[in-house]
Amino acid sequence: MYDLIISDIDGCLSPEDSSPLDIQKISQIAEHNRLAFAQNDRPKLTLCTGRPIPFAEGLCRLLQNPSVPCVAENGVWIYDPSCNGYLMDPSITDEQLEMVHEAELFSLKSYRQEGVTLQPGKSASVTLYHPDPVVLQRIAPQLQESFDQHGFEFRVSLTLFYINCDLPQITKASGIDRLLEMTGVPADRTAGIGDTSSDLAIAQRVKTFGCPANAINEVKQVAHFVSEYEQIDGVLDFMDFLMDEKP
Repeated sequence: MYDLIISDIDGCLSPEDSSPLDIQKISQIAEHNRLAFAQNDRPKLTLCTGRPIPFAEGLCRLLQNPSVPCVAENGVWIYDPSCNGYLMDPSITDEQLEMVHEAELFSLKSYRQEGVTLQPGKSASVTLYHPDPVVLQRIAPQLQESFDQHGFEFRVSLTLFYINCDLPQITKASGIDRLLEMTGVPADRTAGIGDTSSDLAIAQRVKTFGCPANAINEVKQVAHFVSEYEQIDGVLDFMDFLMDEKP
C-alpha cells in the first residue's frame, strides 16, 4: 500500500537531547531499507526533519538510503543521495537570506545572556537552543512579537529544547511536495511519523500518519496510529502496523 515512509528525526528516530542513538534499533530500520531497495517489496524510509542538512545526510547514509531524497531544515533543503545533491527551496529570496542573518544577530543579542545559543548549520532559518524547556516557552512568544515589530517574517514554533523560526512559505509540507515531485511517488502511497507541532505539516501530506507515545497531544489528535511506545520504538511499531495493514 505504501512506497515511502517519511519520518521525523528528533523525538522519533533519536532523542532530541544529546543521548546516543540506539544503534541496534537504527540497524533494524537500516536492514528494512536495505531489503526495500533490493527487493522493492516494502516501503522505503526517508527523512523529514528540522535538523541541518549535514545531520540529515549522515543519518540518511546510516539508514541505507542510496537514492530517495530527504527533507532537512524544516523544508529549506532537499538532500538527494542519488547524486549527492543539495537543493535549497527555489522560492527563498536573497532578501530573505539577508533577513535570516539579521534575525540571528538580533536573537543572540537579545537572549545570549540567558544562556540561549544558536543551532549551527542552518541556512535559511533560525533555531535557538536552551537546555531548559521552561525558558524557551517563556521566550518564544516574546521572540515572535519582536520579529513582527522588526519586520522579520518568521513562523515561530517550539519543540522540547529548540525554538524554530522558519520562513513563512517554508514548511515540512513544502519540502515533502518537492520530494514527491522529484520521486514521482503519489501522496496516497506515503506514510509519515512525527511528534511535535512542525510535524503536523507531515500529517497534511501523507495518507497515513503515526506518532510515538511521546508526541504532543495536538499531534496525537490528527494521527491515524498512536503507538504505545516512545521514540524509535514507536517508529518501529508504526512500521509494523503499516506492513500488516491490508489494502
